[in-house]
Amino acid sequence: MIATTEDGRSLEVRVRHEVLRVEPWGDGSLRVRAGRHRILDDVPGALLPAKPSAATAEADGRHGRVVNGPLTAIVEIADTDTGIDAQLRFVRTDTGEELLAEQRAHFWWPGARLFMPSRNGYGRLEQRFSAYDDERLYGLGQHTHGRLDQKGLVLDLVQRNAEVSVPFLLSSRGYGFLWNSPAVGRVELAANGTRWVADDARQLDYWITTGDGPRQILSHYADATGHAPMLPEWAAGFWQSKLRYRTQEELLSVAREYHERGLPLSVIVADFFHWTHLGDWRFDPAEWPDPAGLVRELESLGVKLMVSVWPSVSPLSENYRELHEQGLLVAAESGVPAHAPWKDKGFGVEMPVAFYDATNPEARRFVWSKVKQNYYDLGVRAWWLDGDEPEIQPGHPHNLGFHAGPGAEVFNLYPQANAQTFHDGIRAEGDDEVVLLSRSAWAGSQRFGAALWSGDVGATWASLRAQVRAGLNVALAGIPWWTTDIGGFHGGDPSSPEYRELMVRWFSYGVFCPLFRLHGFRDPRPAFGPEMTGGPNEVWSFGDTAFASISASLRLRERLRPYLMEQMRVAHEQGIPPMRPVFVDFPADPAAWDADDQFLLGPDVLVAPVLEPGVTTRRVYLPSGATWTDAVTGTRHDGGGWVEAPAPAERIPVFLRDGADLPIREE
Repeated sequence: MIATTEDGRSLEVRVRHEVLRVEPWGDGSLRVRAGRHRILDDVPGALLPAKPSAATAEADGRHGRVVNGPLTAIVEIADTDTGIDAQLRFVRTDTGEELLAEQRAHFWWPGARLFMPSRNGYGRLEQRFSAYDDERLYGLGQHTHGRLDQKGLVLDLVQRNAEVSVPFLLSSRGYGFLWNSPAVGRVELAANGTRWVADDARQLDYWITTGDGPRQILSHYADATGHAPMLPEWAAGFWQSKLRYRTQEELLSVAREYHERGLPLSVIVADFFHWTHLGDWRFDPAEWPDPAGLVRELESLGVKLMVSVWPSVSPLSENYRELHEQGLLVAAESGVPAHAPWKDKGFGVEMPVAFYDATNPEARRFVWSKVKQNYYDLGVRAWWLDGDEPEIQPGHPHNLGFHAGPGAEVFNLYPQANAQTFHDGIRAEGDDEVVLLSRSAWAGSQRFGAALWSGDVGATWASLRAQVRAGLNVALAGIPWWTTDIGGFHGGDPSSPEYRELMVRWFSYGVFCPLFRLHGFRDPRPAFGPEMTGGPNEVWSFGDTAFASISASLRLRERLRPYLMEQMRVAHEQGIPPMRPVFVDFPADPAAWDADDQFLLGPDVLVAPVLEPGVTTRRVYLPSGATWTDAVTGTRHDGGGWVEAPAPAERIPVFLRDGADLPIREE
């Protein structure tokens, strides 16, 4: 039966063994949990403690409602062929319009919520909702399927390279929804219903919000899971990287050449295998003899050193025994705690390696102590958290055991916890600048300073097209700091005219991404191992014609940095991502929801990347409610229609809103 809680702000529903709780959780937002016999408070999730809100609840035994500003939840006890059942729906408080409603799986059994027990209080959990023919669904992290609207898709809720599960979606019906569970599972966004599934967990837990348009929904979500810190100004510049600079001198020679050529450079990266053994978390002195001196020289050039730090630990590592004996490695439900193959230095064949347990506070402190001693104390302030899904092979998270719980229940939490290792350590040093380039993320990762990049993607036009949609969905999943490997990661021949065209177009797109970073494993590519390095991947590596266009992109980024930093302030304070789909600012324009291969950078810049080879124009939608000016030609257009915009080889279409004065055109 349905009753209000003592404070009169929440509902608790009991039907046989099920307990359902509906409670306010921030402005215009509600949290729903369902469990067997009781509600558990120790189940991992992304939500921060709720901010106070003026919510009220009422109940009469078989009916109840919770009203929290613009959002109302209605619970009813319904009679079914197999007994009573609690059914829940969410409506707009002012109009009664249905936003989302539970849907029974079958008129007999089961209902909208299902618990199929497996062992010791765990089981397969399902939550079903109605589908709506006109609904569009966005967010959900980063995926390679190449679509912005994800209605009709089935997505695994699991972390993989380039597939990042952040289970928050934004609906065109005017709500945001967080599946507040790091369990492995899937979401089905089908025409006949939406179903969220956790393979093995203890409790259903989700959060829903509404507001005055997508911007307010995204702000509510940031309030609930955490705001990104303020991006340091240096991080808004250009980042140079390749796989890989093998020595200190090789890396320095590249930074010096940028300086000699007068090219802007903010960050340069020491990639993997700079260490002695995987899990030592320190420079190999044979190749990096003076890291402190390296940092000092780079600082004199205005460049930060970013260092790749992996969460994996080789048995050859000087830290392995201590981590193992103290129980600070990820365990295995069966077999030895080794979860991926690796070819370490001094060992000619692959060997199994483990991962430190980032969900364990003691393990986080241990790893940070090594990182501090061997990197931070030498002056390193920028961090690349690679392979932090974690990258297990085979990909069987159900066999893992974490401090936070079984792998099936908590696996997706790992990249967030790994980011917390660095965030907490840096903040303990009194340092408020946290920039963590991470290959994976989960809901709430943004509050730890995690920047996501799109992983090891292909060096193809199809891949570039997919990146545009992937980045926009990341933004709608609450992570404002995002980038790609400009040019793609896997391959690309620097001497190929076809690849050079792709590189120029990718650079033109990358200028307008929140972070601006060149990386890749260029041809010729040797076999995997400690000696590997790819082909050249500096901005001058692609011929004189390409270099002229790329260097113009570098200068454009420098001119945009003040504007970009203003948008980063908005992201920090309000939770509105700097790069976002057009409909976020123009939700009342139906056509804006169809413009899925262009985007806004802040409120004033509309960007239309060129995503096909050999084209010199492209079709661009200019949303209604504003006037738009071609940032280079000065041609002015009224909003509410499509234009065929010029896109010569050296630039992509960019439009400015309502007379905005930004230095896109190079004087």
